[in-house]
Amino acid sequence: MRDRSTQAAAARFDTMMRGLEERFFPDARQWVCSRAVGSTLEIAIGTGLNLAHYPDEVELTGIDLNVAALEFAAGRARGLGRELRTEVADALALPYPDGHFDSVVCTFALCEVPQVGPALTEFARVLRPTGRLLLADHIAATNPLVWLGQRLLEAATIPISGEHFTRRPLEDLAAAGLMVLESQRRTNGAIEYVHARRAQ
Repeated sequence: MRDRSTQAAAARFDTMMRGLEERFFPDARQWVCSRAVGSTLEIAIGTGLNLAHYPDEVELTGIDLNVAALEFAAGRARGLGRELRTEVADALALPYPDGHFDSVVCTFALCEVPQVGPALTEFARVLRPTGRLLLADHIAATNPLVWLGQRLLEAATIPISGEHFTRRPLEDLAAAGLMVLESQRRTNGAIEYVHARRAQ
C-alpha cells in the first residue's frame, strides 16, 4: 500500500472530480462507458470514477501512472463486484500488442498528455480493426467569454501541471487513422464526447 498522504490525495481528487462533473458534465461517464464493448482498456483510470458505468460484460483493464490512484480504483472495483486488471503504464507507450482491445476509453485525461496526436495514434494501435475509441474531455468552448476564461486559466495550469483547456482531440483523430461516428458538445461547447473507430 502507498503511504497515507498519497491515498488521501487520491481521495481528495476523487471528491473534487465528482463535484465538478455533477455540475458541468453529469452524463459524461454514462455516455462514454455505455458504448464500451468486449475487452476494454481505460487510459488514465485514476480513482475509477467510470467503473460503475460500464456494461457488466465488459472485460476491463485500467492503466495510470499514479499508483495510489490505481489502488483506489481497485478498491472501488471490489466494492462494485467488478473484475479489474490494473497496470502502471504511460498513455504514450502502451504495453500491449497491436489490435489487442475492442474498446479504448479515455475521459478527462488527454488534456494533460504532452502531445495529443501521438497519444491518439497509440490508442488506435492497440484497437482491433472494428474497435471503438471513446473519449470525453474539456475543450475550447464555443462561448467566447468561456473560451477567454479557459485561456487565462491555461496561463497557470500549463506551466504548473501541463493541463490544457483549449485543445480539441476530435481534430486530431483523422491523422491518427480514426474516424468519428458520434460526437456531442455540452456546457457552452467546453465539454465534448466522442465515439470513433479505426478508419478502414
